[in-house]
Amino acid sequence: MCQARGAERLGGTARGLAPWETYDAADGRIRITAVPALHGPEFAADFLADVTGFVLEADGHPTMYVSGDNASLTLVEQIAARFPAISIAVLFTGGARIAPVADNNLLTLDSALAARAAALMPNATIVPTHYEGWSHFTEGADDLVARFREAGLADRLSFA
Repeated sequence: MCQARGAERLGGTARGLAPWETYDAADGRIRITAVPALHGPEFAADFLADVTGFVLEADGHPTMYVSGDNASLTLVEQIAARFPAISIAVLFTGGARIAPVADNNLLTLDSALAARAAALMPNATIVPTHYEGWSHFTEGADDLVARFREAGLADRLSFA
């Protein structure tokens, strides 16, 4: 993954962070850690876009995980282990798939994987995003609610 390319495209003061690299912002009051994300199956990593997630920490505030376009539960497991205090998880869901690019494998979490990811972060409110508005999403809010209900985690979902 080459996050430097994203920073170059954005220009200005944008800064690319490698997975697990931390940047202290706001005079050190906010800690931003880039975390790994996998935008599709591993075999497609070389031709799919570079992606990353983030963990945001600030004294006196909830720790937040933003998954980015991640389809790997293994990576969520690693992130949850390093950051056990995650209390808000913004998960890119929707079960995005693009047949010709990734052989119809997931590009983002589907609803069942999102529920499994939530179970890895037992104290987190789960804020699903990235599940409506594009034709490559295969699941929506109803699927999320159903899978979280089946997993006994529906009370942890927040669509706000």
